[in-house]
Formats: sequence, C-alpha cells, structure tokens
Amino acid sequence: MDQESINLELASYVGKLLRDSFGRGPGSVFVTIDNFIITIYFRNFLSPTENILISQKQQTLVQQTRDKLMQNLIPEIKAYVKILSGLVIKEFYYDWSLPNKSGLFVGICSTDENGEDIIDNDYDGKISIHKEISHISIEAEKEPEEILSYLLNDRTLIVIRKGILVRIEKELIRMGLNETLRIAKRKLEKGLLHNANRFESILNCRVSDIFVDWDFDLDKSAIVFILNPKK
Repeated sequence: MDQESINLELASYVGKLLRDSFGRGPGSVFVTIDNFIITIYFRNFLSPTENILISQKQQTLVQQTRDKLMQNLIPEIKAYVKILSGLVIKEFYYDWSLPNKSGLFVGICSTDENGEDIIDNDYDGKISIHKEISHISIEAEKEPEEILSYLLNDRTLIVIRKGILVRIEKELIRMGLNETLRIAKRKLEKGLLHNANRFESILNCRVSDIFVDWDFDLDKSAIVFILNPKK
C-alpha cells in the first residue's frame, strides 16, 4: 500500500472511531506521516450534546469526558497504525480546540539506535520560536531542559519540550491527579500560547490552531501549531 493510500485509510478509520465513540464524527480528517511522526488533524468535531454543555460554560466537563474516552481509544489507534503501516507509536499526544471544533493526535514512532528522539530540523525562525517557547514555559512552570522542533510541512510545526515539570506537579502526579493537572495546564499554557502574537510574525503566517499535551511519565510535552501560509 502506498503512502497516500495509508493516509486515506487511517483518516477513514479515525473518523469512524470518533463517530462510534463520541456519537458524531469529524467533518474532515487530515493525516500526515513523515518518517517518524504521525499527525491526525480533524475539524468540525463537536456533538450536539457537547455544544449545549459549552453554551452552559461546561467546557471542563466536555474535556474530562473526552479524556476518559481517549484512554480506551489510544491503544486501538496504536494497534491499527502498526497493522496498517508497520509503525510503532512510542509516544501519543492529543488535544482539542473546542472554540474551533477541531482536534489533533500526534504519534511519535521512530527513535535512533540510542533510543533518543530524532525530532529536529532546520526552518526559518527556529531559534526565535525556541526562545518564545522557553519564555512561555518559564511563565507557566519552568524553563525546559531541552527544546526540539520539527516543521512537518508548511502547515504543521511540532515543538517538543523535555524536563518541564516542577516539584508540585510531580507530587500531584504521584497522588493520581493527572487529569486535574492536565486540564489546569491546558488552560494556563494555551492561554499563554494564544496570546503570544510573536509566533505569527516569526513564522510569517497566520496560526489557525494551537494544541498542547503532556506525557507526565516522560516529563515531556508536545506543542503543535497549525499554520495558514500566506499565498
């Protein structure tokens, strides 16, 4: 099966999986597989029930419900990706943009022989992007021990941060409060990211969506910018 067929098959599978699990599937699903990274970006994904809850200021309840369902869906997605493409997803990140009715899944698959991530390439504005991410991370928790980034295509920029959790966050994780911490960090960090207008000037394009998620066990985070290049 060629790459385009794999992308289409995976998009169809994820659309059906979301529809069966949430009661409504996304309007469109876009899959990109670039060697060691898989991104699945979907739009127009909001059920009538969720729409009512959001109108009643119950965004947190919507996020909690989706997060609980995702714990069952992630193993299914990983297994299907392996069957379809042979890729083994080592890390899985996801996030929602409820105002935009969109969402994103990120799977990181490949590592080098030492088991280290190989997520890094050169693009215009990279140094400035890393500085801005570092500044925002300091405002939210602490400066990352390492920042890597990968311009997947002209519409998708992925930033990986390592070593960002502070002691109080690690204690909350030990207490089993992962979900509470995740929702709080989403609200805090996405607020900072969306208010940082410098990203658009650095990248010379409009940022149409921003997603962020964490792997608390690995003390890592993925930030994804969905870009709208100037024509």
